[in-house]
Amino acid sequence: MFDLTKVLIDGAVLSILASIILIGSGMYNPRLFLQDYPAEIQAKVPPKTQREKRLSLVVGIPFMVLLLAMPFISTLTLKGQHGGAIEFLPLFLHAFGVIFIFNLVDLLLLDWLIFCYFTPSFFVIPGTEGMAAYQDYGYHFRASLIGTGLSVVGGLVIAGIVFIL
Repeated sequence: MFDLTKVLIDGAVLSILASIILIGSGMYNPRLFLQDYPAEIQAKVPPKTQREKRLSLVVGIPFMVLLLAMPFISTLTLKGQHGGAIEFLPLFLHAFGVIFIFNLVDLLLLDWLIFCYFTPSFFVIPGTEGMAAYQDYGYHFRASLIGTGLSVVGGLVIAGIVFIL
């Protein structure tokens, strides 16, 4: 009942859409996700302005909805493909897998490759140019561990809801 191909495809679609939001907002204003930067960088810049806080919500809320809706819809369609007769464990593994694919893409491609290795100027907050914290691979790895925990919780919640429906 576990469909690895569906997990990979739907996880890739989620990753592409979420990456577009993250890179696009970084290009527009990297401070919109200031809370996700290493503490050394955050400490060197002023807090977000009221306008930046509003824009962070405008971008952040749809981003979070995407991170939940995409795995939910994917898991719901998996259940439908089995005529509704599917156990909880495959539903959980599916929902977890779709979310976790994005967690891996976020760590390996967005954080380590783009943010840490290439460090494009659009991700660099003015006044923090050249800071070593931009190459802090460990910071992003630790954040991905939190993302893994959230993938488990999200997978459990989504699977529970889909199982009950």
